[in-house]
Amino acid sequence: MVHSFLLIGQSNMAGRGHADEVEPIVNDRIKVLRNGRWQPMYVPVNPDRRTSGVCLAESFADAYTKDHDAEVGLIPCADGGTALCQWMPGELLFDHALMQCRLAMRTSELAGILWHQGEGDCREGRYLVYEEKCRKMFTVLREELGLPDVPILVGGLGDFLVEFTKKEISVNYMKVNAALQNVAATLPRCGFVSAEGLTANPEIIHFNAVSLREFGLRYYEKFRELEDRNRVYQEKEDKTAQEVTGLEAL
Repeated sequence: MVHSFLLIGQSNMAGRGHADEVEPIVNDRIKVLRNGRWQPMYVPVNPDRRTSGVCLAESFADAYTKDHDAEVGLIPCADGGTALCQWMPGELLFDHALMQCRLAMRTSELAGILWHQGEGDCREGRYLVYEEKCRKMFTVLREELGLPDVPILVGGLGDFLVEFTKKEISVNYMKVNAALQNVAATLPRCGFVSAEGLTANPEIIHFNAVSLREFGLRYYEKFRELEDRNRVYQEKEDKTAQEVTGLEAL
């Protein structure tokens, strides 16, 4: 069974890394959903724009296949330049991602959701409601998929944005990061992935290819943390159930 992951958000999830700056990932166990079928991965994984390139999902999937001894299917739905309001339930991007997920789930098990978005919500006013709207979007997405416990990983915005020419981004990106951290802290089975120390392409808005490779590994490490935490919780639940059964039998 293919273990699939939904890729949603804006350009830094779609990936703008320059392919000539990193070694290609060659792994025939990584697939991408194309026209409803699983095809061998090629770059760009998420061709939302002509500038699409290396994305963080490549190194994430590579690590997953090696650690879990399973095939990984990537479901590319990220769209550059989009704001959170365009990802809310009932909007086109949300419905498209939901449709692609349901299609993928006919031939795979949805193992997680990878999100990176927020640069588009650094404008005055938008970041103030980011946490509330983001939590609602993920909650409804899980409900619509019928997977209330599917892991969700949210990535932080790069600290290089402090040098961005638009002040609304260079100042407010930290507030979006705080909102993302709060979402991860309050939403069950959700983890925040730090972008600390990662670097950008010359335009100082997109992670470069080397950093995207590292970012993907950080996403995977956070996924492993969620897995381990869930395993411990499940073991406690099973132990409690066994103790209750033993008492009832007395």
